[in-house]
Amino acid sequence: MEHLKPFTTSELSKLLNKRPKESKFGEHVKLLPNFDNIYGQLLKMDVTYVIFGIKEDVGVFANYGKTGTYEAWDATIKVLLNIQSNSFTQANKASILGYLDFEKYQNKLEKLDQNKKKDIQKARKIVSKIDESVSFLVSQIVSAGKIPIIIGGGHNNAYGNIKGTSLGLKKPINAINFDAHHDFRAEEGRHSGNGFSYAYAEGFLKNYFIFGLHENYISEAILNTIDKLKTIQYNTYESIVVRKELKLKSQIERALGHVSNSNFGLEIDCDAILNTPSSAMSPSGFTLSQARQFVHHFGSHINVSYLHICEAAPTPESSTNIGKLITYLITDFIRAHENH
Repeated sequence: MEHLKPFTTSELSKLLNKRPKESKFGEHVKLLPNFDNIYGQLLKMDVTYVIFGIKEDVGVFANYGKTGTYEAWDATIKVLLNIQSNSFTQANKASILGYLDFEKYQNKLEKLDQNKKKDIQKARKIVSKIDESVSFLVSQIVSAGKIPIIIGGGHNNAYGNIKGTSLGLKKPINAINFDAHHDFRAEEGRHSGNGFSYAYAEGFLKNYFIFGLHENYISEAILNTIDKLKTIQYNTYESIVVRKELKLKSQIERALGHVSNSNFGLEIDCDAILNTPSSAMSPSGFTLSQARQFVHHFGSHINVSYLHICEAAPTPESSTNIGKLITYLITDFIRAHENH
């Protein structure tokens, strides 16, 4: 694959901090012996989860957002490899594939200006190219009967995840999106705000639930569109946490009921988690504990087909904390799914 940077044993040994009388996650995860035929290799491997990163923030740029989502994979892999390997973490069930490297596209961003419409259109064309790589890799993993765990990049990659999973399963899929934003914007060229609308329009996405939408960030026009579509449901953060009209647990059950009748993708946007450095960081949002409970609940369902954690934009100061946050969500997902 053109953009895949494989994760090798030499990279693993550089990042792994071994300690006497301890066993680390990175000592037990499985790596592909070679990368000539990813589908064929995965088919033979005795793993359930295939973890890979997406290093890009072109989609965020193309949606006038704050870049930095490129850094999330590096922040996560350093932490993930060095947590304990034990009966809780089950590292032997996971493979680390590497990351999709879009450095040449990232370099083009440096010459583009978000204030110029022509430059935004150029960025949106690049996002379509990123889509192709993401959907192809996800389809290979899903076709091999594994569950992708996708880390980093903008929420534009929801499109590639949904399309790739749909192609791998040969049917449309559903999606649950834990997010402050709907990401169902107009099909105006690809960016981080319309991954779900494109997947829906092209028939890859069927039922869609937006969980914890912030009422300040949805236009009346989009609200009217969503309200007319029975296959799309949502709740708002304010109705659950501020006004307490709805209970978190019953809303999780309602959302699960909407998506779990068939295979579904689990999308976690770090914008929804309180004070998390991200492309649209918010002083109001769900706690990390609530996000972890959410991932556990959906991760434990038999029909969950992938996990995507996106939009985190770590700074040098917050890198370790972001790595820990994402690692908690990855391990919660694996634990939940192993015990379903």
